Amino acid sequence: MAREFGRNARVSSQMQKELSLILQRDIDDSRLGFVTINEVVVSKDLAVAKIYVTVLNSDDQSKRDNIKLLNELAPMIRHELAKRMRLRHISTLRFHYDTSFDTGMRVAELLSDVIHNPPEPND
Repeated sequence: MAREFGRNARVSSQMQKELSLILQRDIDDSRLGFVTINEVVVSKDLAVAKIYVTVLNSDDQSKRDNIKLLNELAPMIRHELAKRMRLRHISTLRFHYDTSFDTGMRVAELLSDVIHNPPEPND
């Protein structure tokens, strides 16, 4: 019988918590914006972790720059993560931008426009 909440899910959850603390407290880089970790997806063999982040209050170029910077800082972040997590091997970290927040904001904006400016009924 398979477990409801498997090892991958537990590792992903713990990794998300630790990464958010590391980015909040340990990374002192002025080029890095306000980064939020939305999701961590770990491969079955725990070799690779895809980290989906959002950068608030920034334009497209700034978002790309933040993702590039996070991927450059990944070895240092991985080293810090290894100190905090009790795993024999720590996953390779790959940062990706999560567009779901931007999409949600766009949908909310469109819905707000429809509510405030309802379409004219056709006669």
